[in-house]
Amino acid sequence: MITLGHARTIVDRALEHARQRDCPPMTVAVLDAGGHLVAFAREDRSSLLREKIARGKAHGALNMGVGSRSLAARAQAHPNFVNALVGLSDGNLVPVPGGVLVRDADGEIVGAVGVSGHLPDLDEECAVQGIEAAGLNPDPGA
Repeated sequence: MITLGHARTIVDRALEHARQRDCPPMTVAVLDAGGHLVAFAREDRSSLLREKIARGKAHGALNMGVGSRSLAARAQAHPNFVNALVGLSDGNLVPVPGGVLVRDADGEIVGAVGVSGHLPDLDEECAVQGIEAAGLNPDPGA
């Protein structure tokens, strides 16, 4: 499971990595396997939709059981299907990189992290850095 300690480490390291990469203000959401918010941070001046985007990336990964990079590929190949998924999930599915599943040492999904604020690839990079710093395994999707 993702503990509060894990979640705080994930948020802190993701934001630290963003600062090292000179990113604009970022937002990070850490969810447990049940989709409950464990930790959240929105940097000063982060734009208004970033909170919903970060949560949507993480929820989407959990909802579908794959990192949001995989959802982005599906959206390109099957846009009508992914649009239907977005509607079914009440908007809690954002099919772009930056939603990363968190796996334990046994490969079980224990949560997800969503990051928003920069281009999707860098959002994903920040999430991966945070997850690894917490001693857990990131799964951004293929």
